[in-house]
Amino acid sequence: MQLTNLLPTYKEHEKHNFSYTFTIFTPIYNRANTLARVFKSLNAQTFKDFELVLINDGSKDNSHEVALELIKTATFPVNYINNSINKHKMACFMQAIQIAKGAFILPFDSDDECTADALQVFKDEYDAIPKERQKTISGVTCLCNDQFGNLVGEPFKTSPYYSNTFKQQMEQPNASEKWGFTKTEVLKNIQVNSNIFSRGYIPEGVIWELIAKQGFETKYINTTLRTYYLDTENAISIQNHEKDAFGMAIYSLSILNWYYQDYLYKKPLLFLKRVYTLLRASQYLEFKLKDYQKAIKSKLLKTIFTIGWPLKKLL
Repeated sequence: MQLTNLLPTYKEHEKHNFSYTFTIFTPIYNRANTLARVFKSLNAQTFKDFELVLINDGSKDNSHEVALELIKTATFPVNYINNSINKHKMACFMQAIQIAKGAFILPFDSDDECTADALQVFKDEYDAIPKERQKTISGVTCLCNDQFGNLVGEPFKTSPYYSNTFKQQMEQPNASEKWGFTKTEVLKNIQVNSNIFSRGYIPEGVIWELIAKQGFETKYINTTLRTYYLDTENAISIQNHEKDAFGMAIYSLSILNWYYQDYLYKKPLLFLKRVYTLLRASQYLEFKLKDYQKAIKSKLLKTIFTIGWPLKKLL
C-alpha cells in the first residue's frame, strides 16, 4: 500500500442531529488508579448537557472493573465500550466519533481533572462567536495547569485569538499542552485508513492539521480549565522514537504534503525538521526509499530526503 493512502482525508457527508451539546471522550489504558478523577470532574460540572464515551483500550490492569464501578456513580449518561485488544488512542478516537451524540467532542484523558465550570465556559465562549463566523470555527481551545498549579506552556498572545493548529504552532511553538473541543460534524467528515491502527501511537495532531487544511479556525482563550498531570506512568507524551516511528512518519508526511505549497519558502526550517523526523522514523519501518519518494509531493523535499537517506541511522 502506498504511504499517501495511509494519510487521513476529508469528505463532507450528510448533516447529523445531536442529542447533547458535548460528548466527552475518555480512552483508558491501564489507568485504574486515576480514572476516578474523570468522574469526579464530570459529576461536578455545572453544565449538564453532555454524555461520556468511555473506551477501555485493552487494559492489562483492572481498569474494566474500576470503570464499571465508577459508572454507577455517574450523574450523566455513559456509553462504555470495552475493547479486548489494545488499538491505541487514535483508533479509539475514531470509534468515539462514530457513536458520538454530542454536537461537540471534547477529549478528556483518563488521568486528567477539570474545573467545575469547564463545559459552561466552553459553551459560553462558542456562543460568543459572531453567528456569521461560527460556521468556519471548528472549536474552542483553552489553557492547562499541571498538578502543581503551574501553567503548562505559554498563554496565547491575545484572548480570544483566532487561528488554526498549523498557524498557531508556527506563531507560538512553545505553546505546549492545551485543551479544547471540536465540532462533531467536522470530525465525522474525516476518513482514517484502518491500516494505521494498532501500529503504535498516532499523534492527534494529524487530525487537527487536516481540519486546519480545510480552512477551519479555532478560538483560543487564555482561560485555564484543565489539570494536566505531568510524568504520569505510560503517558503518551513520553516519546519512544522506535515505538512511535509509524505515527511520526504519518504526521510528518501530512505536514510535508498538505502545507508545502503555501509555506515551504516562508518556513523552510519547519519542513526541514519534518524531513529529519521522517528520516529518523524510517529506520524503524519496513518501507523502502522509493516508497517515500512516491509519497513526498514536493520535488525539493523529495530531493533533500533522498540525500539524507544514507545517513538516517545516524539521526
